[in-house]
Parts: sequence; structure tokens; C-alpha cells
Amino acid sequence: MTTKSDLTAPFSVIIVAAGSGSRMNSDIPKQYLTLSGRPILRHTMDIFANHPNLKSMIVAINPDHQALYTEATKDFVLPILTVAGGSTRQHTVKNALNALSELDTKDDEIILIHDAARPCLHKDDLNAILDSMKEETAASLTALVKDTLRKTNDKILGQTIDRDKTLILQTPQAFRFKELKTAHEELKDKTYTDDTALMSQAGHDVKAVISQHPNPKITTKDDIEFISYLLEKKNRNLNQMMIPKTAIGYDVHAFGDEAPTLRIGGIDIPHSHKLAGHSDADVVLHAITDAVYGIMADGDIGSHFPPSDHTHKGKDSAIFLEEALLSLNKKGAIIHHIDTTIICEAPKIGPHREAMRRKIATITGLPLSAISIKATTTEQLGFTGRREGIAAQSIITASFPV
Repeated sequence: MTTKSDLTAPFSVIIVAAGSGSRMNSDIPKQYLTLSGRPILRHTMDIFANHPNLKSMIVAINPDHQALYTEATKDFVLPILTVAGGSTRQHTVKNALNALSELDTKDDEIILIHDAARPCLHKDDLNAILDSMKEETAASLTALVKDTLRKTNDKILGQTIDRDKTLILQTPQAFRFKELKTAHEELKDKTYTDDTALMSQAGHDVKAVISQHPNPKITTKDDIEFISYLLEKKNRNLNQMMIPKTAIGYDVHAFGDEAPTLRIGGIDIPHSHKLAGHSDADVVLHAITDAVYGIMADGDIGSHFPPSDHTHKGKDSAIFLEEALLSLNKKGAIIHHIDTTIICEAPKIGPHREAMRRKIATITGLPLSAISIKATTTEQLGFTGRREGIAAQSIITASFPV
């Protein structure tokens, strides 16, 4: 079953990664073990990073694991707010909520809480839990009980439990920010094993959302084989069910008025003149945006943001690129690489290349290794050779679902 999420509702996610994983009996905490080529924590973070509605990500860690955490997240481009975990899960979540308060989080914003050791969450189940929050204050992903359950007393089987009235709690669990934070503050002197129990005690109904896909948690070494299988299967499915596409974007802007800087690649660099254009005339971001629309066979940047539309006057070109990327995300496409060539005699691009790469990586959510910026001249030939303007060409490679 495929569920579409509400594409207008942003959410923040708290990833609980502060546990020691003592039941794993491993020298390395379980969230930092490598499966299918990446640390478990990174698999989990990537699930949410690839969702177009993500507003912010908070990762709660054990400060003693800082070196492991730094290594696991070294090429993660999206901004992460890292907080120290507490002595209990409840304390850890409260620390994260306090951090969200400082981000000016809205009272009705959706907050997801997810175990770092659940790296197999399916996007359909993620969208289902988000959809449930259109009319709810609290919800949790759950799983059906398939085996017979019986109570026990000193290993003697007792009463059979009605499994039709029993569900297995999983994560993510979803809440409205104000109600969750209030519950944590009012019930801070009591201990709860998860946030659904705390919210129920605070008087809120918690909606059960039945997962449609395996969503196991790594608890002991016995779990590793099955979760490795699921991650490998996910990778194979992505490779088998996606088709590659390539597109080229091109843009030109003439030099305009005298100015101390010009905007290019999302940053301002020193130059004698700025570029002339209806928006901020960022020739690099325009070329990339053009390529994004090209790879969707959806016209060009001019057809989506025409110069005749005065609402775009002076606008930051990052907004154009973000809107194009949102359309691409809705199609389920994955960008693998962006290669851009800047063609000009001046200004010198080399000193600013890395800053441009970092800025474009931030806008697109891609790792720095997927962003290439090159520069060349036309040996003083043509309009760029005469220093009349700058041209940029961008090539994008992406995969689309079949």
C-alpha cells in the first residue's frame, strides 16, 4: 500500500541515538555498527533526509560517542542539531525538545521520535504516520502480533492474551510539539518507557498506525542478519527499479552596474560589476535549475519563472532551485551528481570554488562529493572573452522510478 503524505506540513525528527546497546555485547554501540556499507545511524538519518517535508533533524547522542558520531556523519550535508542524551530515554527526548524550543518551533508542528537502531523504515510507513497527524495529536507506528501470547508466572504459562487487542509499538512516534513538551514538563518526576505512554498518561489519545513493511530494531546480534538482508534488498530494489537520466542546463548573464560583489553559485564574491538580471542573476544556480527542469522534461527555468513576472524581481535564485527540487522529489527521483562549468575571463572562480560547492550542497541536500564546480575561459573569444558577461553550463545525473 502506498500512502501519500501531506506535502504542506513540515516536520522535525528527533533521532534517539544515546543508548549504550549493552544487549549487543559489542565494543561498538549498535547505532555505529556498519551494515550494508554504512553505519546504522546513517541509514536511519538518510530515511528522513530524503523526505521533502523535513524541517529539522535533532540527533541525541551519548557525549562519550562523539568520535564515532563525527565519523558516521562526516559527509552528511543537511544541518543537524546534536544534543546530549540523558540518563533515560525520557530525559534524552526532553533535552531534544528543549533544543527545538530554541529553534522557534511552532506549537502545532509535527515532531517525530525515532530509534537510531531502526534503519529499515519504509517511506510508505513514514508517510502514513505523517498523514495520520492531519487530525491527531499523537500517533505511533505499530505492528500486528502474529504469534499466540500468554502471560507467565515463574515460567509457567498462564492466561492467553487476546492478540486482536494487542499491538507491538514501534517508531517513529508522532506528536504535536506543544502537547508533547507540556507532557514532558508536567510528568518529569515519573518514568515512562516511551513517549506514547507519557502522552496517554497526560490524557491524549494515541492513534495506532499499522506498519505495512518490516521495521525491526537492532537489539541483539541475532537481529543483524535480518536487518542486513533488508538493507541489501532495499539497495537492490533501488538499483533495479530506477532508470538513469541526464540533462543539461545553460544560462548567460551580462555584467550590469558597478558593484563591490556579484552573486554566483549562491555566494557573493568580489568583482567590479554585478550581473544584470531580473532576479539576483545567479548564473550558476539558474543553469542548475534549468537542468533540473530538463531532467523532468518540464520546460526550462524561463517557463517556470518568467522575467515578465514582477514577483521574481531581485529574488534569491536559491528559491528557484528549491522549487525545482521539490518537483523532482515528488517524482521520487534521486540526484546522483551535479557538474557545473563556469565560463568567464573574470572574476577568478578558483578561490571561491569550495564555498560554492558547500552552498549548492546545502541547497540540494547532496553530499559534497556529488557537487562539482569547474571554470574555464574562451581564450578571449566571444562575449565572455570580451568580459561582457558570464555563462554557466550544468549537467545533472539522476535516477527515476520505473
